[in-house]
Amino acid sequence: MKIKIVSESTGTVIAELTDENPKTAQRFFDALPIEGKASLWGDEIYFSIPMHVEKENSRAVVKEGEIALWVENPSLCIFFGKTPVSTDTEIRAYSDVNVIGRLSGNADIFRKVKNGEVIRIDKVRE
Repeated sequence: MKIKIVSESTGTVIAELTDENPKTAQRFFDALPIEGKASLWGDEIYFSIPMHVEKENSRAVVKEGEIALWVENPSLCIFFGKTPVSTDTEIRAYSDVNVIGRLSGNADIFRKVKNGEVIRIDKVRE
């Protein structure tokens, strides 16, 4: 399953949903389209989503370019670099997230996104 992430500063970015957390990914995909205002936390973009998320195969250590749903406060998270709680060798989420996908291409494009910018997530029709 592929999704598109659209914002004024990035244009359209494609991501692929993965099978690490298949129930979460499917529920998220079924809920699309979703739109929110970006909040920045280090090199992470996040915004609230209208769905409750249960822990599946959640983890706090993530990789650049991963997309996740935050379990503690249901939000979509896009990791494009280190957060304030990252270490020298790891990118860390604030707390456990269910990783649901990976960006296709360079995550650095998200460095252009500003606080409050509207981001829309939708399905890629194939």
